[in-house]
Amino acid sequence: MSKNFNDLFSKLREIQKKKVAVAVAQDEPVLEAIKEASEKGVADAILVGDKLKIQEIAKKIDLDLTDFEIMDVKDPKKATLEAVKLVSSGHADMLMKGLIDTATFLRSVLNKEVGLRTGKLMSHVAVFETEGWDRLLFLTDAAFNTYPELKDKQGIINNAVTVAHACGIDVPKVAVVCPVEVVNPNMPSTVDAALLAKMSDRKQFKGCIVDGPFALDNAISEEAAHHKGVTGEVAGKADVLMLPNIETANVMYKTLTYFSKSRNGGLLVGTSAPVILTSRADSFETKVNSIALAALVAEKLRK
Repeated sequence: MSKNFNDLFSKLREIQKKKVAVAVAQDEPVLEAIKEASEKGVADAILVGDKLKIQEIAKKIDLDLTDFEIMDVKDPKKATLEAVKLVSSGHADMLMKGLIDTATFLRSVLNKEVGLRTGKLMSHVAVFETEGWDRLLFLTDAAFNTYPELKDKQGIINNAVTVAHACGIDVPKVAVVCPVEVVNPNMPSTVDAALLAKMSDRKQFKGCIVDGPFALDNAISEEAAHHKGVTGEVAGKADVLMLPNIETANVMYKTLTYFSKSRNGGLLVGTSAPVILTSRADSFETKVNSIALAALVAEKLRK
């Protein structure tokens, strides 16, 4: 079972090296991450975008382009669509956003003819290694779904479990986190949590254990769960934290990022191949970690 990102990078040495298609690749922070990923043996890349600008950035950051395939497509929208085509056709295993706005990027991902649609809900999964913690924490959904309903939460959980499995967590424990650990009809998130827990009891989730509602403390701390009398296989031992909405999840993501000593990565799943959708505010390390996560998920989906 992987407990940190070093374990995840070790797992990559056991699988075939993956290839990432970078949409509008003339982006210095992204090319720096691609350089590091290539040097670490995480993934090769096909760079789609303005070839001249890519070469200029490569020279600036001392990136040797001889080992990279470059597709010279100057128009950003066309470059994004070409990168998506590379993935949907099997020429690349995963997709990464470069110097293109998120809305345009996602329109190509969802393109009806060449996109990465599967009919499943798409959602974002962040993976955190936090100092003092004995396991990886999978946080969802901090970036894509705003106010998910019950059926959406089922899909979000399934997507997070796929990522956890790819990271070597055989039976992830999923905590549906709410403001309180009891069902309160005035708090719809607690009602959803109880229904998701019952669905898990009825084996409607595969390869995981889902329980809730939990407050955050008794989801991750066995001591807190004991003090509050919260019991079960997930109580205090959660691997996956399913947050009630994007506001809560995004604040928690940024709290862990800025207020703790941690390493993290994230990706968009529910697509036919993993999508690396990093922010300009994400660190260099986060971008490299996200490529590594995508490579592991791509291997999982291939099987």
